Amino acid sequence: MQPHLIVLDLDGTLLTDEKVISEKTLNTLFKAREQGHEIMIATGRPYRASEVYYHQLKLQTPIVNFNGAFVHHPTDNTFTSIHEPIKLEVVKEVIDAVHDYKFYNIVAEVMDDVYLHYHDEKLLDVFSFGKPHVTTGDIRNYLKTDPTSLLIHAEEHEVPAIRKHLHDVHAEVIDHRRWGAPWHVIEIVRSGLNKAVGLSQVSKYFNIPQQRIIAFGDEDNDLEMIKYAGTGVAMGNAISPLKNIANEITGTNNEDGISEFLIERLKLSL
Repeated sequence: MQPHLIVLDLDGTLLTDEKVISEKTLNTLFKAREQGHEIMIATGRPYRASEVYYHQLKLQTPIVNFNGAFVHHPTDNTFTSIHEPIKLEVVKEVIDAVHDYKFYNIVAEVMDDVYLHYHDEKLLDVFSFGKPHVTTGDIRNYLKTDPTSLLIHAEEHEVPAIRKHLHDVHAEVIDHRRWGAPWHVIEIVRSGLNKAVGLSQVSKYFNIPQQRIIAFGDEDNDLEMIKYAGTGVAMGNAISPLKNIANEITGTNNEDGISEFLIERLKLSL
């Protein structure tokens, strides 16, 4: 069988609800690599919050972070990295506008530096993975460089209105996504960036054509990737819009959905 590029979203896909990789799925991915297939991660997380899984999978492949705003190869300096941050002036305009709505907090990330608009223990717990440098205070005053991503944690009923404003006013310069429950978070990156953009670069790096890409996902930040892959696979727990465009649907992230699909599709024997 010719080599395939297997692309894994993390939360809700590769990881169980306990944020671990099951033993069966881990062994299946090791077996797939033994048979010549390439495995990579494509996630909305920063690298510092996905590195532990990168090493657990013993990967030596590029990784897509921040939904495509940062693509690099941790073990190969010859790989051409992508880092496309949001313009600082755009960020300040967005923050100004968000103050017209009810929101809990705003978070800006510059690679591994985290800026919190307000002190928030729950968010600190989420964003402290990988021990970043954290600055708390009005982001418009403290942020001095273009951030990789911007997150708005808002009241649930305010999310559609904020997203409408972002679409109406800033559609040419930013793209935005919504996190899955229980967090009502709008995630913003530079316009034109998504996981498929990073995936395209990695497929050229490995010289593996689009039709031999198998991608797994569950949320709306996976839509472009699932559409781009030759075989886009929605998890059983995926949102309906993703299932509607996927080529295949497998079991949930708690049912070894990735493992079950790959064993059958790649004819693996554990």
